[in-house]
Amino acid sequence: AFASASVTIVAGALAERCQMAAYLCYSIVLSGLVYPFVVHSIWSTHGFLSCFSAKPLWNCGAIDFAGSAVVHITGGSTALYATMILGPRQGRFHDMAGAKLEKPNPMPGHSVALQVLGTLILWCGWFGFNAGSALSLPDSSQHIASLCAVTTTISGAAGGVTALVSNLILMERTTGEATFDIVKLMNGALTGLVAITSGCAVVDPWASCLIGAFAGLVYLCSSQLLLKLCIDDAVDAIPVHLAGGIWGMIATGLFAKPEHVDVVYGSSASHFGWFYAPDDGTLLGNQLIAILFVGATTFFSMFPFFIALNYFGWFRADSIAELVGLDISYHGGLSRNEVDATGEPQTITQKIRERSFARQRQQQQRRHEQRRQRIPRQPLPVTTEAVPLSRPKRDLQPLIVFHEEVSTASSSQQQSSGSTTAQEDVEHNLSLFQNEGYEPWESRTRQ
Repeated sequence: AFASASVTIVAGALAERCQMAAYLCYSIVLSGLVYPFVVHSIWSTHGFLSCFSAKPLWNCGAIDFAGSAVVHITGGSTALYATMILGPRQGRFHDMAGAKLEKPNPMPGHSVALQVLGTLILWCGWFGFNAGSALSLPDSSQHIASLCAVTTTISGAAGGVTALVSNLILMERTTGEATFDIVKLMNGALTGLVAITSGCAVVDPWASCLIGAFAGLVYLCSSQLLLKLCIDDAVDAIPVHLAGGIWGMIATGLFAKPEHVDVVYGSSASHFGWFYAPDDGTLLGNQLIAILFVGATTFFSMFPFFIALNYFGWFRADSIAELVGLDISYHGGLSRNEVDATGEPQTITQKIRERSFARQRQQQQRRHEQRRQRIPRQPLPVTTEAVPLSRPKRDLQPLIVFHEEVSTASSSQQQSSGSTTAQEDVEHNLSLFQNEGYEPWESRTRQ
Protein backbone atom coordinates (compact mmCIF):
# COMPACT_ATOMS: atom_id res chain seq x y z
CA ALA A 1 0.00 0.00 0.00
CA PHE A 2 2.80 2.44 0.86
CA ALA A 3 4.71 1.62 -2.33
CA SER A 4 1.61 2.04 -4.49
CA ALA A 5 0.92 5.39 -2.82
CA SER A 6 4.33 6.73 -3.77
CA VAL A 7 3.80 5.57 -7.37
CA THR A 8 0.37 7.19 -7.72
CA ILE A 9 1.81 10.55 -6.65
CA VAL A 10 3.87 10.61 -9.83
CA ALA A 11 0.89 9.57 -11.94
CA GLY A 12 -1.10 12.59 -10.82
CA ALA A 13 1.62 15.08 -11.72
CA LEU A 14 2.08 13.59 -15.22
CA ALA A 15 -1.61 13.37 -16.05
CA GLU A 16 -2.96 14.20 -19.54
CA ARG A 17 0.32 13.90 -21.46
CA CYS A 18 2.22 10.74 -20.44
CA GLN A 19 2.25 7.45 -22.33
CA MET A 20 0.88 4.28 -20.78
CA ALA A 21 4.22 2.54 -21.33
CA ALA A 22 5.95 5.20 -19.24
CA TYR A 23 3.49 4.63 -16.39
CA LEU A 24 4.28 0.93 -16.38
CA CYS A 25 8.04 1.41 -16.62
CA TYR A 26 8.49 3.96 -13.86
CA SER A 27 6.04 2.11 -11.59
CA ILE A 28 8.21 -1.00 -11.77
CA VAL A 29 11.45 0.87 -11.18
CA LEU A 30 10.15 3.13 -8.39
CA SER A 31 8.28 0.48 -6.44
CA GLY A 32 10.73 -2.35 -7.10
CA LEU A 33 14.12 -0.64 -6.72
CA VAL A 34 14.01 2.89 -5.30
CA TYR A 35 11.29 2.57 -2.68
CA PRO A 36 12.74 -0.58 -0.99
CA PHE A 37 16.11 1.13 -0.67
CA VAL A 38 14.55 4.16 1.04
CA VAL A 39 12.39 2.01 3.31
CA HIS A 40 15.37 -0.06 4.40
CA SER A 41 17.35 3.03 5.32
CA ILE A 42 14.63 4.69 7.42
CA TRP A 43 12.33 1.94 8.73
CA SER A 44 14.44 -1.22 8.86
CA THR A 45 16.17 -2.30 12.05
CA HIS A 46 19.42 -2.25 10.04
CA GLY A 47 18.92 1.18 8.44
CA PHE A 48 21.33 3.94 9.36
CA LEU A 49 18.47 6.48 9.73
CA SER A 50 16.10 4.19 11.61
CA CYS A 51 15.25 4.86 15.26
CA PHE A 52 14.83 1.09 15.73
CA SER A 53 18.41 0.40 14.59
CA ALA A 54 20.99 -0.83 17.06
CA LYS A 55 23.34 1.95 16.00
CA PRO A 56 21.29 4.78 14.49
CA LEU A 57 22.79 7.98 13.17
CA TRP A 58 23.98 10.13 16.10
CA ASN A 59 22.27 7.68 18.47
CA CYS A 60 18.90 8.99 17.40
CA GLY A 61 18.01 8.38 13.75
CA ALA A 62 15.17 10.14 11.96
CA ILE A 63 11.53 9.96 13.04
CA ASP A 64 9.17 9.21 10.16
CA PHE A 65 6.33 7.34 11.78
CA ALA A 66 3.99 6.81 8.81
CA GLY A 67 5.92 7.97 5.74
CA SER A 68 6.26 11.71 5.17
CA ALA A 69 9.74 11.04 3.76
CA VAL A 70 9.50 7.37 2.80
CA VAL A 71 6.28 7.73 0.82
CA HIS A 72 5.55 11.38 0.08
CA ILE A 73 9.00 12.89 -0.45
CA THR A 74 9.94 9.84 -2.53
CA GLY A 75 6.90 10.21 -4.76
CA GLY A 76 6.93 14.01 -4.78
CA SER A 77 10.59 14.35 -5.74
CA THR A 78 10.19 11.73 -8.45
CA ALA A 79 7.17 13.65 -9.76
CA LEU A 80 9.24 16.85 -9.85
CA TYR A 81 12.02 15.28 -11.91
CA ALA A 82 9.55 13.61 -14.27
CA THR A 83 7.54 16.80 -14.80
CA MET A 84 10.66 18.81 -15.59
CA ILE A 85 11.67 16.33 -18.30
CA LEU A 86 8.19 15.70 -19.69
CA GLY A 87 7.32 19.37 -20.10
CA PRO A 88 4.02 21.22 -19.71
CA ARG A 89 0.73 20.42 -21.37
CA GLN A 90 -0.12 22.06 -24.67
CA GLY A 91 -1.42 25.57 -24.12
CA ARG A 92 -0.47 25.73 -20.45
CA PHE A 93 2.37 28.27 -20.59
CA HIS A 94 2.69 28.81 -24.37
CA ASP A 95 0.22 29.22 -27.20
CA MET A 96 0.09 26.94 -30.24
CA ALA A 97 2.63 29.15 -32.02
CA GLY A 98 5.15 28.71 -29.19
CA ALA A 99 4.90 32.24 -27.77
CA LYS A 100 4.90 32.45 -23.99
CA LEU A 101 1.65 33.54 -22.41
CA GLU A 102 1.51 36.48 -20.03
CA LYS A 103 -0.39 34.36 -17.50
CA PRO A 104 -0.53 30.54 -17.33
CA ASN A 105 -3.64 29.14 -18.92
CA PRO A 106 -5.77 27.56 -16.15
CA MET A 107 -6.73 23.95 -16.82
CA PRO A 108 -9.10 22.92 -14.03
CA GLY A 109 -10.52 19.46 -13.62
CA HIS A 110 -13.78 18.58 -15.29
CA SER A 111 -15.66 17.73 -12.08
CA VAL A 112 -15.17 19.41 -8.71
CA ALA A 113 -17.64 16.97 -7.17
CA LEU A 114 -15.39 14.04 -8.02
CA GLN A 115 -12.41 15.93 -6.62
CA VAL A 116 -14.22 16.41 -3.31
CA LEU A 117 -15.17 12.75 -3.26
CA GLY A 118 -11.57 11.73 -3.91
CA THR A 119 -10.31 14.02 -1.15
CA LEU A 120 -12.72 12.52 1.37
CA ILE A 121 -11.69 9.00 0.34
CA LEU A 122 -8.03 9.91 0.79
CA TRP A 123 -8.75 11.47 4.17
CA CYS A 124 -10.44 8.29 5.36
CA GLY A 125 -7.55 6.24 4.02
CA TRP A 126 -5.10 8.39 5.98
CA PHE A 127 -6.45 6.94 9.21
CA GLY A 128 -5.37 3.56 7.95
CA PHE A 129 -1.88 4.85 7.16
CA ASN A 130 -1.29 6.85 10.35
CA ALA A 131 -3.38 5.18 13.02
CA GLY A 132 -2.95 1.76 11.44
CA SER A 133 0.83 2.06 11.65
CA ALA A 134 0.55 2.12 15.47
CA LEU A 135 -0.87 -1.40 15.49
CA SER A 136 2.57 -2.81 14.69
CA LEU A 137 3.89 -1.58 18.05
CA PRO A 138 3.77 -4.17 20.84
CA ASP A 139 2.96 -1.87 23.78
CA SER A 140 0.41 0.94 24.17
CA SER A 141 -0.70 0.58 20.57
CA GLN A 142 -4.28 1.69 21.32
CA HIS A 143 -3.15 4.90 23.00
CA ILE A 144 -0.78 5.71 20.16
CA ALA A 145 -3.40 4.88 17.52
CA SER A 146 -5.92 7.20 19.15
CA LEU A 147 -3.35 10.00 19.28
CA CYS A 148 -2.55 9.45 15.61
CA ALA A 149 -6.23 9.67 14.67
CA VAL A 150 -6.71 12.93 16.58
CA THR A 151 -3.60 14.66 15.26
CA THR A 152 -4.36 13.52 11.70
CA THR A 153 -7.85 14.99 11.81
CA ILE A 154 -6.77 18.30 13.32
CA SER A 155 -3.86 18.80 10.95
CA GLY A 156 -5.91 18.07 7.84
CA ALA A 157 -8.69 20.42 8.90
CA ALA A 158 -6.27 23.19 9.82
CA GLY A 159 -4.47 22.89 6.50
CA GLY A 160 -7.69 23.12 4.52
CA VAL A 161 -9.07 26.11 6.40
CA THR A 162 -5.75 27.97 6.27
CA ALA A 163 -5.36 27.45 2.54
CA LEU A 164 -8.96 28.52 1.87
CA VAL A 165 -8.81 31.69 3.95
CA SER A 166 -5.31 32.67 2.80
CA ASN A 167 -6.26 32.26 -0.86
CA LEU A 168 -9.44 34.27 -0.22
CA ILE A 169 -7.44 37.18 1.19
CA LEU A 170 -4.85 36.93 -1.59
CA MET A 171 -7.47 36.98 -4.35
CA GLU A 172 -9.26 39.91 -2.76
CA ARG A 173 -6.04 41.90 -2.53
CA THR A 174 -4.85 41.13 -6.06
CA THR A 175 -8.06 41.01 -8.10
CA GLY A 176 -10.52 42.91 -5.91
CA GLU A 177 -12.90 39.95 -5.85
CA ALA A 178 -13.10 37.54 -2.93
CA THR A 179 -13.69 33.96 -4.08
CA PHE A 180 -13.82 30.73 -2.10
CA ASP A 181 -11.72 28.24 -4.05
CA ILE A 182 -12.69 24.76 -2.97
CA VAL A 183 -9.73 23.27 -4.84
CA LYS A 184 -7.35 25.19 -2.58
CA LEU A 185 -9.32 23.90 0.40
CA MET A 186 -8.91 20.28 -0.70
CA ASN A 187 -5.23 20.52 -1.55
CA GLY A 188 -4.51 22.43 1.65
CA ALA A 189 -6.18 19.67 3.66
CA LEU A 190 -4.14 17.01 1.85
CA THR A 191 -0.95 18.97 2.52
CA GLY A 192 -1.82 19.07 6.22
CA LEU A 193 -2.37 15.31 6.20
CA VAL A 194 0.98 14.77 4.49
CA ALA A 195 2.76 17.01 6.99
CA ILE A 196 1.39 15.24 10.06
CA THR A 197 2.22 11.78 8.70
CA SER A 198 5.78 11.94 10.02
CA GLY A 199 5.06 12.93 13.61
CA CYS A 200 1.43 11.97 14.17
CA ALA A 201 2.43 9.67 17.07
CA VAL A 202 4.92 11.99 18.80
CA VAL A 203 3.27 15.44 18.78
CA ASP A 204 0.46 16.93 20.83
CA PRO A 205 -2.88 17.97 19.28
CA TRP A 206 -2.05 21.68 19.60
CA ALA A 207 1.19 21.09 17.72
CA SER A 208 -0.69 19.23 14.99
CA CYS A 209 -2.91 22.30 14.54
CA LEU A 210 0.15 24.49 14.00
CA ILE A 211 1.68 21.94 11.65
CA GLY A 212 -1.48 21.77 9.54
CA ALA A 213 -1.98 25.54 9.46
CA PHE A 214 1.55 26.17 8.28
CA ALA A 215 1.20 23.32 5.76
CA GLY A 216 -1.66 25.22 4.10
CA LEU A 217 0.63 28.22 3.61
CA VAL A 218 3.42 25.96 2.35
CA TYR A 219 1.06 24.57 -0.27
CA LEU A 220 0.01 27.98 -1.58
CA CYS A 221 3.60 29.26 -1.79
CA SER A 222 4.99 26.13 -3.46
CA SER A 223 2.12 26.02 -5.95
CA GLN A 224 2.81 29.60 -7.03
CA LEU A 225 6.51 28.83 -7.25
CA LEU A 226 5.87 26.03 -9.73
CA LEU A 227 3.89 28.41 -11.92
CA LYS A 228 6.74 30.90 -11.84
CA LEU A 229 9.16 28.17 -12.93
CA CYS A 230 6.75 26.98 -15.69
CA ILE A 231 6.54 23.48 -14.19
CA ASP A 232 3.16 22.00 -15.06
CA ASP A 233 1.77 19.82 -12.27
CA ALA A 234 -1.70 18.71 -13.34
CA VAL A 235 -3.05 18.04 -9.82
CA ASP A 236 -0.57 19.97 -7.64
CA ALA A 237 0.96 16.71 -6.44
CA ILE A 238 4.41 18.26 -6.00
CA PRO A 239 3.30 21.06 -3.64
CA VAL A 240 1.09 18.67 -1.67
CA HIS A 241 3.45 15.73 -1.27
CA LEU A 242 6.98 17.06 -1.73
CA ALA A 243 6.59 20.42 0.01
CA GLY A 244 4.20 18.98 2.59
CA GLY A 245 6.52 16.04 3.29
CA ILE A 246 9.54 18.29 3.75
CA TRP A 247 7.66 20.52 6.18
CA GLY A 248 6.35 17.47 8.04
CA MET A 249 9.85 16.09 8.60
CA ILE A 250 11.08 19.49 9.83
CA ALA A 251 8.01 19.91 12.08
CA THR A 252 8.71 16.56 13.72
CA GLY A 253 12.19 17.74 14.60
CA LEU A 254 10.60 20.80 16.19
CA PHE A 255 7.53 19.44 18.02
CA ALA A 256 8.42 15.83 18.96
CA LYS A 257 7.40 15.52 22.63
CA PRO A 258 9.74 13.51 24.89
CA GLU A 259 6.91 11.51 26.54
CA HIS A 260 5.46 10.40 23.21
CA VAL A 261 8.88 9.60 21.78
CA ASP A 262 9.66 7.37 24.76
CA VAL A 263 6.37 5.50 24.37
CA VAL A 264 6.81 4.91 20.63
CA TYR A 265 10.56 4.35 20.28
CA GLY A 266 11.65 3.55 23.83
CA SER A 267 15.19 4.19 24.95
CA SER A 268 16.54 4.01 21.36
CA ALA A 269 15.53 7.66 20.79
CA SER A 270 17.46 9.85 23.18
CA HIS A 271 16.85 13.17 21.39
CA PHE A 272 13.61 15.12 21.09
CA GLY A 273 12.07 18.14 19.41
CA TRP A 274 13.96 21.40 19.38
CA PHE A 275 11.13 23.28 21.14
CA TYR A 276 11.39 20.87 24.08
CA ALA A 277 15.21 20.81 24.08
CA PRO A 278 16.53 24.13 22.66
CA ASP A 279 20.12 23.13 23.33
CA ASP A 280 19.77 19.84 21.42
CA GLY A 281 19.27 19.99 17.65
CA THR A 282 20.29 16.40 16.93
CA LEU A 283 16.81 15.18 15.95
CA LEU A 284 16.22 18.22 13.73
CA GLY A 285 19.56 17.63 12.02
CA ASN A 286 18.72 13.98 11.40
CA GLN A 287 15.38 15.01 9.92
CA LEU A 288 17.15 17.30 7.46
CA ILE A 289 19.61 14.54 6.58
CA ALA A 290 16.71 12.19 5.87
CA ILE A 291 15.16 14.77 3.53
CA LEU A 292 18.41 15.19 1.62
CA PHE A 293 18.99 11.44 1.51
CA VAL A 294 15.60 10.66 -0.03
CA GLY A 295 15.88 13.53 -2.52
CA ALA A 296 19.37 12.46 -3.61
CA THR A 297 18.31 8.82 -3.93
CA THR A 298 15.43 9.61 -6.25
CA PHE A 299 17.52 12.11 -8.22
CA PHE A 300 20.39 9.76 -9.03
CA SER A 301 18.07 6.85 -9.81
CA MET A 302 14.91 8.26 -11.41
CA PHE A 303 16.23 11.36 -13.18
CA PRO A 304 18.46 9.38 -15.60
CA PHE A 305 15.65 6.86 -16.01
CA PHE A 306 13.19 9.52 -17.19
CA ILE A 307 15.83 10.98 -19.50
CA ALA A 308 16.23 7.54 -21.09
CA LEU A 309 12.45 7.16 -21.47
CA ASN A 310 12.25 10.54 -23.17
CA TYR A 311 15.20 9.72 -25.46
CA PHE A 312 13.59 6.52 -26.76
CA GLY A 313 10.24 8.25 -27.29
CA TRP A 314 8.36 6.29 -24.61
CA PHE A 315 7.54 9.20 -22.33
CA ARG A 316 5.43 11.91 -23.99
CA ALA A 317 2.12 11.00 -25.58
CA ASP A 318 1.26 11.87 -29.17
CA SER A 319 0.09 15.43 -29.70
CA ILE A 320 -3.27 14.46 -31.19
CA ALA A 321 -3.83 11.99 -28.34
CA GLU A 322 -3.09 14.76 -25.86
CA LEU A 323 -5.56 17.11 -27.53
CA VAL A 324 -8.47 14.66 -27.64
CA GLY A 325 -7.69 13.16 -24.22
CA LEU A 326 -5.74 10.06 -23.21
CA ASP A 327 -8.85 8.27 -21.95
CA ILE A 328 -10.39 8.43 -25.40
CA SER A 329 -7.22 7.66 -27.32
CA TYR A 330 -5.90 4.83 -25.14
CA HIS A 331 -9.25 3.12 -24.57
CA GLY A 332 -10.53 3.35 -28.13
CA GLY A 333 -13.34 5.83 -27.70
CA LEU A 334 -15.16 6.98 -30.83
CA SER A 335 -14.49 10.48 -32.07
CA ARG A 336 -17.37 12.75 -32.96
CA ASN A 337 -18.48 13.01 -36.61
CA GLU A 338 -15.51 11.03 -37.88
CA VAL A 339 -16.22 8.33 -40.48
CA ASP A 340 -13.98 6.71 -43.04
CA ALA A 341 -14.62 6.14 -46.74
CA THR A 342 -16.77 3.06 -46.05
CA GLY A 343 -19.02 4.92 -43.63
CA GLU A 344 -17.63 3.17 -40.54
CA PRO A 345 -16.66 5.35 -37.58
CA GLN A 346 -12.93 5.63 -36.99
CA THR A 347 -11.42 5.48 -33.55
CA ILE A 348 -8.84 7.89 -32.28
CA THR A 349 -6.51 4.95 -31.70
CA GLN A 350 -6.59 4.09 -35.40
CA LYS A 351 -5.87 7.69 -36.34
CA ILE A 352 -2.92 7.82 -33.98
CA ARG A 353 -1.59 4.54 -35.36
CA GLU A 354 -1.89 5.78 -38.94
CA ARG A 355 -0.24 9.04 -38.02
CA SER A 356 2.56 7.17 -36.26
CA PHE A 357 3.17 5.00 -39.33
CA ALA A 358 3.22 8.07 -41.57
CA ARG A 359 5.68 9.79 -39.27
CA GLN A 360 7.92 6.72 -39.30
CA ARG A 361 7.87 6.67 -43.11
CA GLN A 362 8.78 10.33 -43.20
CA GLN A 363 11.66 9.71 -40.81
CA GLN A 364 12.92 6.83 -42.94
CA GLN A 365 12.77 8.96 -46.08
CA ARG A 366 14.56 11.77 -44.29
CA ARG A 367 17.33 9.42 -43.13
CA HIS A 368 17.62 8.02 -46.66
CA GLU A 369 18.04 11.52 -48.08
CA GLN A 370 20.64 12.32 -45.46
CA ARG A 371 22.61 9.20 -46.36
CA ARG A 372 22.45 10.14 -50.02
CA GLN A 373 23.75 13.59 -49.26
CA ARG A 374 26.62 12.14 -47.25
CA ILE A 375 27.79 9.94 -50.22
CA PRO A 376 30.62 11.79 -52.08
CA ARG A 377 29.92 12.36 -55.76
CA GLN A 378 32.64 12.31 -58.43
CA PRO A 379 32.88 15.66 -60.25
CA LEU A 380 32.30 15.70 -63.96
CA PRO A 381 35.47 16.06 -66.10
CA VAL A 382 36.02 19.57 -67.36
CA THR A 383 37.84 20.08 -70.70
CA THR A 384 38.67 23.17 -72.68
CA GLU A 385 38.99 21.42 -76.03
CA ALA A 386 36.28 22.00 -78.60
CA VAL A 387 34.27 18.87 -79.22
CA PRO A 388 33.07 18.69 -82.85
CA LEU A 389 29.43 17.94 -83.25
CA SER A 390 29.46 15.54 -86.22
CA ARG A 391 26.78 13.17 -87.31
CA PRO A 392 27.63 9.49 -86.96
CA LYS A 393 28.61 7.69 -90.12
CA ARG A 394 26.29 4.98 -91.22
CA ASP A 395 27.07 1.71 -92.97
CA LEU A 396 26.16 2.14 -96.67
CA GLN A 397 26.91 -1.43 -97.78
CA PRO A 398 23.26 -2.61 -97.81
CA LEU A 399 22.25 0.54 -99.69
CA ILE A 400 25.06 0.07 -102.21
CA VAL A 401 24.08 -3.54 -102.82
CA PHE A 402 20.48 -2.45 -103.29
CA HIS A 403 21.50 0.23 -105.78
CA GLU A 404 23.78 -2.21 -107.64
CA GLU A 405 20.88 -4.60 -108.02
CA VAL A 406 18.66 -1.80 -109.14
CA SER A 407 21.33 -0.50 -111.54
CA THR A 408 21.95 -3.97 -112.93
CA ALA A 409 18.30 -4.46 -113.61
CA SER A 410 18.03 -1.00 -115.05
CA SER A 411 21.16 -1.36 -117.20
CA SER A 412 19.87 -4.56 -118.70
CA GLN A 413 16.70 -2.73 -119.57
CA GLN A 414 18.60 0.31 -120.85
CA GLN A 415 20.97 -1.80 -122.98
CA SER A 416 18.01 -3.15 -124.72
CA SER A 417 16.83 0.41 -125.19
CA GLY A 418 20.38 1.89 -125.69
CA SER A 419 20.32 4.28 -122.58
CA THR A 420 22.70 4.72 -119.50
CA THR A 421 20.40 6.73 -117.27
CA ALA A 422 20.31 4.20 -114.33
CA GLN A 423 24.10 4.15 -113.88
CA GLU A 424 24.21 7.92 -113.79
CA ASP A 425 21.44 7.96 -111.22
CA VAL A 426 23.42 5.59 -108.92
CA GLU A 427 26.57 7.69 -109.11
CA HIS A 428 24.56 10.82 -108.41
CA ASN A 429 22.97 9.26 -105.34
CA LEU A 430 26.34 8.09 -103.98
CA SER A 431 27.74 11.58 -104.31
CA LEU A 432 24.78 12.94 -102.34
CA PHE A 433 25.33 10.47 -99.48
CA GLN A 434 29.01 11.33 -99.32
CA ASN A 435 28.25 15.03 -99.14
CA GLU A 436 25.93 14.37 -96.15
CA GLY A 437 28.79 12.79 -94.16
CA TYR A 438 28.36 9.09 -95.01
CA GLU A 439 31.15 7.08 -96.52
CA PRO A 440 31.01 3.90 -98.57
CA TRP A 441 31.71 0.48 -97.06
CA GLU A 442 35.00 0.02 -98.98
CA SER A 443 36.58 3.26 -97.77
CA ARG A 444 35.51 2.64 -94.12
CA THR A 445 36.96 -0.87 -94.08
CA ARG A 446 40.24 0.40 -95.54
CA GLN A 447 40.53 2.90 -92.67
